[in-house]
Amino acid sequence: MNDANDKGEEERPKDEGTPRIGIDQFAAVELKTGRVVEAGPHPDADRLLVMQVDVGEETPRQILAGIRADWEPEDLVGKTLVICTNLKPARLRGLESQGMMLAVKGTEKVWPLTVEGETAPGTRVT
Repeated sequence: MNDANDKGEEERPKDEGTPRIGIDQFAAVELKTGRVVEAGPHPDADRLLVMQVDVGEETPRQILAGIRADWEPEDLVGKTLVICTNLKPARLRGLESQGMMLAVKGTEKVWPLTVEGETAPGTRVT
């Protein structure tokens, strides 16, 4: 039996088999802050939310996220999220997603990675 469970602590996920990457590969991932300016359900997918996210560019980016079961769209508007901005666009159920929101699966629901405090949209995550 695991000692962590005996103390009522969460069991930590294992990363067995996860490939290791070098710092150059990690540096190629562009993570920026993005403020959700609009959000709504995807018209053709029960699990997807469609968000317009200000990442410091001329116009907001459309980002789709599979968090509809855990979040109401209006609860995301105004939040500052961590967004991967240099992914190739992907089509999900007919709509284009122009980035990826980072999130973590908690014990009760999926939690978007947010920024505590004020930061301008498009600030590079270091």
